[in-house]
Amino acid sequence: MALTAEEQTYIEGLYDDLIKSAKRLKTEEDIAFVRKAFELANEAHSKMRRKSGEPYIIHPIAVAKIVASEIGLGRKAIASALLHDVVEDTDYTVADIERMFGPKIASIVEGLTKISTILDQDASKQIENFRKMLMTMSEDIRVIMIKLADRLHNMRTLDSMPEYKQVKIASETSNVYAPLAERLGLYAIKTELEDLSLKFTNPIAYNEITKKINETQINRDKYIDDFILPLRKIMDDNGIECTIKGRLKSVYSIWRKMQKQNIPFEEVYDLFAIRIIFDHPDDITDDKAREECYRIMSLITNVYEYHPGRIRDWVKKPKPNGYEALHITVMGPQGRWVEIQIRSRKMDDIAEKGIASHWKYKTGEKSNNPGLNSMIENMKETLSNTDGSFDFLDDFKLDIFTKEIHIFTPKGEIIDIPKGSTVIDFAYNIHTDVGNHAIAAKVNHKMAPLSQTLYSGDQVEILTSRKQNPKIEWLNFAMSAHAKSQIKKALKADKSADIDKGRRMYEKKQKELNLNLDSKDIRHLREKLDISTDDEFFYQLGSGQLKENDITELMTMLEKEKNNKEGFLTKFWKLGFGKSSSPKNEKISHKNTFVINDAEKRFSLATCCNPIPGDEVVGYITPTNTVIVHKKDCPELKGLATTHGEKIVTIEWESYKGQSYEVQINIEGIDHLGLVYNITKLISQEANVNSNMLHFETNGEIFTGKIRLFVQNKYNLDNLIHQMLEIEGVIKVSRGE
Repeated sequence: MALTAEEQTYIEGLYDDLIKSAKRLKTEEDIAFVRKAFELANEAHSKMRRKSGEPYIIHPIAVAKIVASEIGLGRKAIASALLHDVVEDTDYTVADIERMFGPKIASIVEGLTKISTILDQDASKQIENFRKMLMTMSEDIRVIMIKLADRLHNMRTLDSMPEYKQVKIASETSNVYAPLAERLGLYAIKTELEDLSLKFTNPIAYNEITKKINETQINRDKYIDDFILPLRKIMDDNGIECTIKGRLKSVYSIWRKMQKQNIPFEEVYDLFAIRIIFDHPDDITDDKAREECYRIMSLITNVYEYHPGRIRDWVKKPKPNGYEALHITVMGPQGRWVEIQIRSRKMDDIAEKGIASHWKYKTGEKSNNPGLNSMIENMKETLSNTDGSFDFLDDFKLDIFTKEIHIFTPKGEIIDIPKGSTVIDFAYNIHTDVGNHAIAAKVNHKMAPLSQTLYSGDQVEILTSRKQNPKIEWLNFAMSAHAKSQIKKALKADKSADIDKGRRMYEKKQKELNLNLDSKDIRHLREKLDISTDDEFFYQLGSGQLKENDITELMTMLEKEKNNKEGFLTKFWKLGFGKSSSPKNEKISHKNTFVINDAEKRFSLATCCNPIPGDEVVGYITPTNTVIVHKKDCPELKGLATTHGEKIVTIEWESYKGQSYEVQINIEGIDHLGLVYNITKLISQEANVNSNMLHFETNGEIFTGKIRLFVQNKYNLDNLIHQMLEIEGVIKVSRGE
């Protein structure tokens, strides 16, 4: 449907807001360039609308505004954001974009094309799209920054999508895009992506935390004001011009802390952090600014006692994404620990807008951030050696998203590697040749195996031998994507040689025995040996894992049995080597809501999260066309939704009057005489609930308990938990998995 006059006026207003927010558009030429991109996008999308019914052009404008104002990019990125869906969704081509806007804009738009949405594609297509996105990112970082802006706007408007797509997109966002935004230093975008992901994967938790944050705002604001007052005085007394403000921690970070520590909202005391941002004029060097951070920390400790174990110094050693700040935790009023973040305005700008604040875009130039350059080079290498499975994404995420540790070489140089890395990871980080021939190491001057985990501050010397070659078992303890990629590359080269050798051995043996075996016969041999592919069969033969004499005997037996009445395949079927086939059920579509009721037999409840009626759930369609029901906040479901989003279905509970479901509840409290009796009495008599396990332990006056029982639905469980909390001595009751 074409745009109305009112809609066109509204769109022009949005465009004007975009231009006003784009601080890096300095000249009339810049504005004219962006206007040209807007007019093309507006014309191309003029008859298109989003799921919400609004004109489609509103989305590119919103993405461009995020790129301009929230990330701080320039005219090429803004124009690319406006054009990012033109090639994918209209008749315009990349060649058209290049002719009108030049090769760089065309390259960015091409990088964004076909990776914008991967909602309805199977896993293999998703893999390729992720690879395209990440590989293009390694060529021009603006591609992923625009993609993050695109994902942020999609998350902001996700309410208009069907539920199964909400879960899929939100899971993908928390697993991939939010950590990527963090690694690029886009902390504001990372935080919003995490919060919005939680809103759709666990709406109950999100709404409860949001409500409690709002309810405690008045008391929290008063505490922050009281806490800042003496800090403001000491800064003024020492002539330090700065802004001091309280920053509420995100809903997602609060939820993560509640999950990690298994505590309720009321016990999360560090709901906010204090940020001190001091002026950093252009004539002050970065070193002077860092000295000022330490000076401010010294003044803070004159006001509040600090926690010596909770100082985070990213001033002396910035994060790979360029983040610089000094974090210190102090004891505030009412016995509460409070985190204070100290940074200059330049540091704050980098913290908010990430590498966009210090990235050079001129031809041939890289980022002035060595850590980021190293990350991108490793990314290229990892992606070039992928094997077509989603394992590459796990390897990629390990390197890109995890925290880093600092390892010293024998000469005292510092090398950063992902937290959890082992000696073999460090060896490959030094050089591929060092990794390939590593035999052991000296860690802090003591001999250590290649599998030993390293910790920040370790000094490591790698010992090598030219006789050593990579071994498949190294993959069991290699943690970094770079190391895994190189080990697989070396093993693949060796394996190819063994496959060729095994094939030649097989063909030679056929001629020696004068046999006439075809490809089907090789399959039967593999089934007998429980080998999945022909290449694996030839590899095991060529590498000596299969003995030549055993193969000779099997080949001879196969030739004889081919002529038997019963037949070789029938015999193997009776022995259980064949695969039975069953009629396929009617195909399940994710486009319809799947209702669980007493009569429905095509589903099973996931054992990883143990959902019960009343839980918010979605389903996952298995290859056998059945449905596994998961709780919406199940970690395993998030992984499935990220990689197999097209298999997610909407689930509704209907009726389960006659069924009970096993759940576990965890109890904590103060022990006293009769406590256990009161708990068991409530379960068996008053609540009329069956239990198959009760386990209680005491440590001094503290007791903990685990109970497995059967309930009909979430309402019954919540009611039981509420009654338990009323028992004297019981402090905390929570549902386990």
